Order: sequence, then C-alpha cells, then structure tokens
Amino acid sequence: MLANFRQLLDAAQAGHYAVGAYDLMNLEMLEGILDAAEESDTPVILQFAQVFEGLAGLDVRHFGKAVVSAAEAAKVPVAVHLDHGQDLEMVKKCVALGFSSVMIDASSKPFEENVRLTREVVDLCKPLGIPVEAELGHVGEAADYDLSNYHYTDPALAAQFVQRTGIDALAVAIGNAHGAYSSEPKINFEVLDAVRAAVEVPLVLHGASGISDADIRRVIAGGITKINIFTELTQQAALRVKERAQAEDYNVFSLSKAVRAGTRERCLEKIRLFGTRR
Repeated sequence: MLANFRQLLDAAQAGHYAVGAYDLMNLEMLEGILDAAEESDTPVILQFAQVFEGLAGLDVRHFGKAVVSAAEAAKVPVAVHLDHGQDLEMVKKCVALGFSSVMIDASSKPFEENVRLTREVVDLCKPLGIPVEAELGHVGEAADYDLSNYHYTDPALAAQFVQRTGIDALAVAIGNAHGAYSSEPKINFEVLDAVRAAVEVPLVLHGASGISDADIRRVIAGGITKINIFTELTQQAALRVKERAQAEDYNVFSLSKAVRAGTRERCLEKIRLFGTRR
C-alpha cells in the first residue's frame, strides 16, 4: 500500500528505530526490496535518484510509474520518494506520478540559496500534502572521503533552516558520504546530538552503506529515523550475479533472479539492523 512518508518517519521517531530508504535503478532491485519488506512485514521507502536518469538511462516518467504501481500493490506500507532532486521540474514530474514525497537537494549552494530553493519546493508540495526532505551541510562522495574539507551540518543554522523552509525531514552531514568509502567513515556524534536538540523534524542519514553496524545503532539512538542505502544493495546483487555467471547453465533469467535475490538479502539485513517495524 502506498504510505505517507512523514507518518512513517514520525512513527520511527516515536519508536526509536529507523526506516530504510532504498534507492533502486531496475525492476529486479524493486522486486528484491519488496520481497524483503513483505517477508519481514515492515515498511520501506523506495527511492529514485534524479542522477539515475543519466547514469542508468532511466526516464522517471516511465520507470516512476512502475515503482508507484508496485508500492500500491504491496502488502506492507511503502513510500515512494524522489532522492536528491536537483530542480523544480523534476519535483513536478514526481508529484504528477504520485510519489509520496520528494527531496530537493540544494546543499551545495550558499545557505540563503538553499533556503530559497527549498522553500519553493515546499510551497509547491505542502498544499498537495506531499512531504519534503532537504539537506543542510553537504554529504559528498565517499570515493573522495576527506573530513578536512567536509561540510558538516551547522547546528546553529539547523533550526533556522527548518523554520524558514517548512521541511518535513532534514538530511544531515555528520561524517557520512555517498558511495563506497575510501577510508573508514568517522561519524561525528556531537554534531548529530546538537542538531537533534535544535530541531524537531525527523533526521535522515545519507551514505549509510559501509558505516559500521555499531555506528548505525548509535545514530538511530541519537535520533536518525530514515537511513538511505544503495551501494550495499548493488554490491550484494553484483556478488550474486558473479556467482551465478560462473555456472554452466546461467542465462539472462538466472542473472535477473540473482539481482533480485542479492537485493533482498542485503535489504533484510538492514531491516533487522535498523529495528524497522510496523
């Protein structure tokens, strides 16, 4: 069933657990995530990142329809979310498709520009009942992991940002990064604690693939209620594909099933780690 994004996060915040938000770029990953969600009887958030249009050759107008349709048919609550939306035009496309929520990411821009662009999206979405996520600070790429140049979320600006934009969820930069980490990630729990004390909206952790289980448990205890996973799903899927491709009788059907199985396996692991529940 298609679920309300903010209601899922509010329940997670009250219950001290996190909901997994899983980016996907093909139907096999979609099926694997939903397999895990239904097997564990837990809610999930399906995410389409705007960069997938270029990286994977996907058109959200077509692929997004399939994701929304699958969410509607699911036996558990499923939200459909635009991840790292870059412009108002993409937001409008996803709203028209029936996405449950959107993220506008202007975190690389100056603070006032971030506020202005985020507020523009909120003004569009709020009357339609569509929650909005935004980012303060900037979560960079794990391949270039360098905390000396890292843009942490400023706790002193967090409350102002939330109040001025009216967002429903805040993505934080606390030492996390996107992709496969080039060195061991170092999470700044002091920043997380200060941001959690400054705002009441649910907090989001991007770039969680590769962060230790112990640190994931600590960030959830510190107030993170939505955790994004993509890289670990693709790594597990690739492992299962490699194993299957070595069999003499492999074919395109068995490889497709391997992607689905690998996605399901890693998603189930994250559901248990996050303590997700209905």
